[in-house]
Amino acid sequence: MQLKWTAVALAAFALAACGQKEEPAAPAAAPAPTAAAPAAAPAPAPTGDTIEVKIGHVAPTSGAIAHLGKDNELGAQMAIEDLNSKNLKIGGKTAHFVLQAEDDAGDPKQGTAVAQKLVDSKVNGVVGHLNSGTTIPASKIYSDAGIPQISPSATNPKYTRQGFKTAFRVVADDTQLGGTLGKYAVETLKGKNIAVIDDRTAYGQGVAEEFEKAAKAAGGTIVGHEFTTDKSTDFNAILTKLKGQNPDILFFGGMDAVGGPMLKQVKQLGMNVKFMGGDGLCTAELANLAGDAIGEDMVVCAEAGGVEGDFKAPLEAWKAAFKQKNGVEVQIYAPYVYDSVEILADSMVRAGSSDPAVYLPEVAKTNYKGLTGPIAFDEKGDIKNGALTLYTYKGGQRTQLAVVR
Repeated sequence: MQLKWTAVALAAFALAACGQKEEPAAPAAAPAPTAAAPAAAPAPAPTGDTIEVKIGHVAPTSGAIAHLGKDNELGAQMAIEDLNSKNLKIGGKTAHFVLQAEDDAGDPKQGTAVAQKLVDSKVNGVVGHLNSGTTIPASKIYSDAGIPQISPSATNPKYTRQGFKTAFRVVADDTQLGGTLGKYAVETLKGKNIAVIDDRTAYGQGVAEEFEKAAKAAGGTIVGHEFTTDKSTDFNAILTKLKGQNPDILFFGGMDAVGGPMLKQVKQLGMNVKFMGGDGLCTAELANLAGDAIGEDMVVCAEAGGVEGDFKAPLEAWKAAFKQKNGVEVQIYAPYVYDSVEILADSMVRAGSSDPAVYLPEVAKTNYKGLTGPIAFDEKGDIKNGALTLYTYKGGQRTQLAVVR
């Protein structure tokens, strides 16, 4: 079964036609969106013809990357409301979807505690977590409980390489993300001397290692690889050391909350480099965090997803509806969260059951036309033929360069 577009997204599109990982660093915190989605109406008590379907969602809604976590949560809320507007039937009964949203603060220990809380609450499925560092340990808990989990953003390859039949993701992994950026740095940006910094998190270290391997394979020279943490605010020592190696490319494996302040110090030191990073860096908020240090065409980053052709206009319409409803722009992952929730629901409808043990095989068989493009999973649970979108920043705005597969 194919779920339909939301009425509000289609309305927004029609109007447009007439005229889209690790422990946070508190000192570098970006403000979470102040405009929250209106509170959903209380769930009606299930009747003989109604069943309650509980979807768990986990993201860091506190801490340095709360703006990304809240972005995800708002995407999940929109999906839940849209599903309830459709009066879907699961096994002949009308399904009423309820969101149980939890905060893992980007901390692995809190992530596993929250995962156990969702299991104890008997959720029917889980969307999340945002960070690789929380997603990976939590995935064993969901696997042990037999609960399907779809990550909309965790890119570390280990997540789907543990042999868990419950683990899926709707974005490309670090092998593709870092690999594409490394090749792009040498072949397109003509980088010769390349420096690398990573924040030692599961996400940051993973994407940096894949970038470095690909850059070397393409003929680039790695002149230095330094380390920081996702709590750091002072990078002068490692940047000064790398500046002495005269790099023309500086790659950062980490999130925007650290990358923004790092960019400011790159400018203060007068480093003439292209600054590159993965999807954790590639957010709308980066321009605010970096200020005028973001420059023009100075930053090149990649989102672990991307849309082309007929998918572009509906996604832009959905993003417009998101802003109208929530009062904030989409940061990055909200559409992937939306698709993840709908895939769980679609699988339940096809299985005729919301019992995780019954509908899990249908998740693996997914062939879904989502907001973010066609979605199907390989034998590991990874998205097939996942896309990447390369961006730069111009005038303080994220500007698309290309979609690659």
